[in-house]
Amino acid sequence: MQRMDRETLAARVARDIPEGTYVNLGIGLPTKVANFLPTDGDFFLHSENGILGMGPAPAEDDIDWDLINAGKQPVTLLTGGCFFHHGDSFSMMRGGHIDICVMGAYQVSEKGDLANWHTGAPDAIPAVGGAMDLAVGAKQVFVMMDLLSKTGESKLVKECSYPLTGLGCISRLYTDLAIFDLGPDGAKVVEMVDGLDLAALRKLTGLDLEMAD
Repeated sequence: MQRMDRETLAARVARDIPEGTYVNLGIGLPTKVANFLPTDGDFFLHSENGILGMGPAPAEDDIDWDLINAGKQPVTLLTGGCFFHHGDSFSMMRGGHIDICVMGAYQVSEKGDLANWHTGAPDAIPAVGGAMDLAVGAKQVFVMMDLLSKTGESKLVKECSYPLTGLGCISRLYTDLAIFDLGPDGAKVVEMVDGLDLAALRKLTGLDLEMAD
């Protein structure tokens, strides 16, 4: 069974982002998606700290530390790109002007509930950021994460046990082992990595999974 590495997963997400869309890339793994979108394509990448029109990560010699994304990573700005006030950026997110947002998660339910701001542990540091705004404001929510935790437990679950960020907001889940469509009827398997079958995936997740149409 060959798991998808971070770059392969980011490239797979990029394939599902159509031209002409306004896309927010969350902190961490989702930022890699920018590196796999054609720079000559019609994509509008948004960052919650107030940027629209981001390109791929800069070469080391081209880093400008005055131009960073919400995760404090250096970014590039494509021709026509702009930056603006943080408040205006959140108005864009809350006003339904983002077509797709891509986020990470601690836990995801089969019906599309999202838990990505707090594990609930007493010593954990909560980090809401703009996730709640995006979960309800974006037209589609994609999540990228490893399917299993470091202790081998499925992060795709029947019901989330961690504090929720949003209810029924995730449309598609991308993991290192499989891709799922999520919704009221539960999780449907879109793709699996080579060497993994539906029976094994059901065992890993503990869910009664079916293949997507």
